[in-house]
Amino acid sequence: MQGKALIIGNSDGIGLATTKELLKRGWKVVGISRSESPIKDPAYEHIVAKVQDNQYPVILKSVLEKGGPVDLCVYCAGIGEMLDLSDMGSEADIFHVNLLGMVKTVSLVIPWMVKRGKGHFIGLSSVADEMLSPEAPSYHASKAGFSNYLEGLALALRPKGIYVTNVRLGFVDTKMAQEDVKPFMMGVERAAQHVLACIEKKPVRYTAPWAAIPLVKFRSWMLRLSTMF
Repeated sequence: MQGKALIIGNSDGIGLATTKELLKRGWKVVGISRSESPIKDPAYEHIVAKVQDNQYPVILKSVLEKGGPVDLCVYCAGIGEMLDLSDMGSEADIFHVNLLGMVKTVSLVIPWMVKRGKGHFIGLSSVADEMLSPEAPSYHASKAGFSNYLEGLALALRPKGIYVTNVRLGFVDTKMAQEDVKPFMMGVERAAQHVLACIEKKPVRYTAPWAAIPLVKFRSWMLRLSTMF
């Protein structure tokens, strides 16, 4: 398992842990994130850019043209805020980072993979993608769009030899885990191991931990039921 990888959103959290694991395994990695990276490695190149900025597609295109195609792209960028009805300025930002940033990335990376007839795109979504949420509707809705888009794209690209994986994780110990109750919380290192498993197996959908699935479905059912009354 070696090659060239592009990781978006990797200055901390799951992206940083995944980058470290790939470097250990002999990959060459290019990272793009809003902050400087703590990684110092001859096989690693880091670029500071925000996925919501207008210049992001220009920067990403330059990376691909100068550095050549990548075998793997992992989109880890994500933000989440609790809903504040007195100040909803961050609502659009959540969609820009969690959903539109991924679509921008796909639109530039995938054509290179199609030309080569190989490649793997992984996006980090959440089990929140199938739940309504009065506390964080923008986060849940952005992840719903994220998952739906990626899995549809996976079906379109599989005949062309391109793999797309939608990774749906439960609570991970990062700064985005803001809820009071966080069942089955996992650390970022464990989350990175799930990403590595997806690189190996290349599923269309990967959900972890499995124990969270029935709880998610039950909560989703209860929330939707409440909208009927």
